[in-house]
Amino acid sequence: MNPEGSPISRRVRDIPPSGIRRFFDLLASMEGVISLGVGEPDFVTPWHIREAGIYSLEQGYTSYTSNYGLLELREELASHIAGRRGISYDPQRELLITVGVSEGVDLALRAILDPGDEVIVHDPSYVSYIPCTVLAGGAFVPVPTNLENDFQVRAGDIEKRITQRTKAILLGYPSNPTGAVMDREELVKIAKVAKRHNLLVISDEIYERLVYGVEHTCFASLPGMKERTILLRGFSKAYAMTGWRIGYAAARDEIIEAMMKIHQYTIMCAPTMAQMAALEALKGGDAEVEEMVADYDQRRRVMVKGLNDIGLTCFEPKGAFYAFPSIKGTGLSSDEFAESLLIEDKVAVVPGSTFGQCGEGHIRCCYATSLEEIEEALERMARFVKRHRAR
Repeated sequence: MNPEGSPISRRVRDIPPSGIRRFFDLLASMEGVISLGVGEPDFVTPWHIREAGIYSLEQGYTSYTSNYGLLELREELASHIAGRRGISYDPQRELLITVGVSEGVDLALRAILDPGDEVIVHDPSYVSYIPCTVLAGGAFVPVPTNLENDFQVRAGDIEKRITQRTKAILLGYPSNPTGAVMDREELVKIAKVAKRHNLLVISDEIYERLVYGVEHTCFASLPGMKERTILLRGFSKAYAMTGWRIGYAAARDEIIEAMMKIHQYTIMCAPTMAQMAALEALKGGDAEVEEMVADYDQRRRVMVKGLNDIGLTCFEPKGAFYAFPSIKGTGLSSDEFAESLLIEDKVAVVPGSTFGQCGEGHIRCCYATSLEEIEEALERMARFVKRHRAR
């Protein structure tokens, strides 16, 4: 028992609960709410993918797979990555199937960090990055990004924060919560910083298929970066497979082996039927991905225009399915804005402060919902902003 008398470890006690969860709990108790808060596709997993999962059950594929995941899935992934990004991974030694990218982030950090090692993370960033760093015994070092540079992290800002304790740079682009996509030129500069200081890069690219009018650059594809990169991707967003919980990690063999050690003792393997469904998604899901991306793009344009029209300044997000407008003109904090909007006008958004200090003064609006609901939400938000605009 620790001196405070609690059976809970200090490390866990010091981690705050997710700021997103509090608003979901409020949302569950209210009727007539339009949610722009949940970062989840509103599409159902395409039928042929669901059918593959069902068929696997009917055929009795209900036992464990290899800790690394189904070899057939890893082989298909290796082919997929080579075809789309020109990177060659050994399916037997350099790929690991995970329970979503969330597990991948956790495994990567625990596999590489010793107590006190520092991880440089852009701010704002996805809510799990900092807690997972702390749980792995590391220290996070935030790098501010802002509206003026479209929330892209700069190589120079990263380099200024490197110390003798720095072990890795963690990048999450296309970004949740901002929708930012990194320019290739800036990523090349970051790659040079990583090489100069002998750092690893964890690149969370879960939204890599969801980009609009731009090209996504896979960090591992940059010159000399495959050996330094832990590439994390998954099926949840592009294929509308959130509940199937399938992701993967690609990295050099010693890193994958280290991640697998943790994975085998905590998870054993990802669900077999979900892996079979993921295999079908890779083999025949591209047409549906393209259709969903086109739909998101239409919603994105309506959302961004609507937010700017009501006075919530919003840069054009080029990836994922989030808009990240400024609410500073209302004089409300992001928490006050989100809570008041939910209670008064029944629209759920997520306060930007949930994603880091630089998220304060913003809210995250997810446009993975119908155009009809987006348009109605914008009307409600317009009324709210008109009432609360700072004098």
